[in-house]
Amino acid sequence: MTVNARTITDNEYFYGHKACAGCAGSLVVRQALKVLGPRTICALPAGCMSAVGFNFPQLCFANNAFITPFAATASVLTGIRAGLEAQGEDPDTFNVVGFAGDGGTADIGIQALSGAIDRNEDIIYICYDNEAYMNTGIQKSGLTPFGARTTTTPAGKNDHGCLTQKKNLFEIVCAHGLPYAATASVGYLNDFTAKVEKASKIRGTKFIHVIAPCPTGWGHATDETIEIAKEVVDCGLWYLAEYEGPAVSGLAGGAFKLNRNPKEFSDVAHYLRRQTRFRALDDEEIARVVAGRRVARQARHDRRHQGHADDAVGHLQQQPVLLVDERCCSIRQGGDAGGDDITQLGDGHVDDDRDGHAAELLQPGVDAPQRAQVHPGAF
Repeated sequence: MTVNARTITDNEYFYGHKACAGCAGSLVVRQALKVLGPRTICALPAGCMSAVGFNFPQLCFANNAFITPFAATASVLTGIRAGLEAQGEDPDTFNVVGFAGDGGTADIGIQALSGAIDRNEDIIYICYDNEAYMNTGIQKSGLTPFGARTTTTPAGKNDHGCLTQKKNLFEIVCAHGLPYAATASVGYLNDFTAKVEKASKIRGTKFIHVIAPCPTGWGHATDETIEIAKEVVDCGLWYLAEYEGPAVSGLAGGAFKLNRNPKEFSDVAHYLRRQTRFRALDDEEIARVVAGRRVARQARHDRRHQGHADDAVGHLQQQPVLLVDERCCSIRQGGDAGGDDITQLGDGHVDDDRDGHAAELLQPGVDAPQRAQVHPGAF
């Protein structure tokens, strides 16, 4: 049965926690466990969800759950899976899932995650990304976007917050060729829960990177979390996508799929201005962010037309293919998916060349200087 708002269980597996009001990270854990069910073992490193969920004697997990060393989430998941299988448990009857923040995934824990993917461990790894080390005082992480004020990237007269770009974790993970990876946002919970359910049915390593706004660190009202999590997608600073590796897609290099396809982006300035962490950004900096959304598209367009069509086909046979989910039209609010310029490049591979398309950000191989200008949210 497909899990959605009407069919999801009323049972709670993560409750009574001490998270801040409006915390999206707690919603990620709660919804994922509702999908995965009681025969799920969790591992969490140091971070917000372990800090608010393991307050003895008020433990907040109905499932078996472990706190791991900061760098070892994926390694502990590997050990849990191996131990259960050694005890004779049927691997199709339980799930092993990790919940780690952006710092515990993109920085401190990335080596263990990479190793687990390389071994193709049968685990689900969910990164709840609130774009800083929130639990320890809002310090910058590798997934903190450009211009964000943190305690280690203060906004002053000369430097307006974080000077570096958000690490492109999704493509880093996909470059491993794992069976399944996805991006999500708590603003689109049906999309997120569908991806958790899909991941649970695939053998091998699965990774989901979900944007999870933090009112405390982002500087927005506690009742705006879901709205802001939607807006970051709608304005093009984040995207909803999936990657199916060769083992799942049957394509060399695998295939990307865009799940949400807005014909027009909403206002980036509105998204940034409603958060105090971006308050120091001036109009010129915001204008560069807006203009940067088109950089990746133009770079890819230029590369594609420099060579022959046969060369492009040969390249795509080795690189992840970009597909557009048929659900895009129904997910997007209003209108249709007009303005298409679809180019068939051979072997049934479709390359979508829509103007200003968020999918342009998914294409591999964009030059680093160009990518660095795209925007503060996605890269």
